[in-house]
Amino acid sequence: MRVALDTNRYVDLCKGLAATVALLETCDEILLPFVVLGELRAGLAHGRRTAENERLLRRFLLKDDVRVLYADDQTTHHYASVFRQLRRQGTPIPTNDMWLAALVLQHNLVLHARDRHFDRLPQLARV
Repeated sequence: MRVALDTNRYVDLCKGLAATVALLETCDEILLPFVVLGELRAGLAHGRRTAENERLLRRFLLKDDVRVLYADDQTTHHYASVFRQLRRQGTPIPTNDMWLAALVLQHNLVLHARDRHFDRLPQLARV
């Protein structure tokens, strides 16, 4: 299974949440979308243990089964589709999460996130 990890689930992993740890141990590949990496680094810059948490993040990113997932031209088409769907439904979600959804759809990934607003996008595979 190839999983895209949301910010809150990375935090769960760092906290040692058993369900998240167990799930990620079974994955073939863990993808950290660029927006998640940005959110994490923004949080680190605002926190009290910036250097320590940055070291943990770097160690995570160096794992063989982990990679950062960046947007490209095709991602923008998926983003536009997600945006249009949510607007028609009258159920907006945060912009960063629309980018995350676009990347998940583009790369046929499974999303690991706690946010219930992803339920508004039933085409997303979630775990």
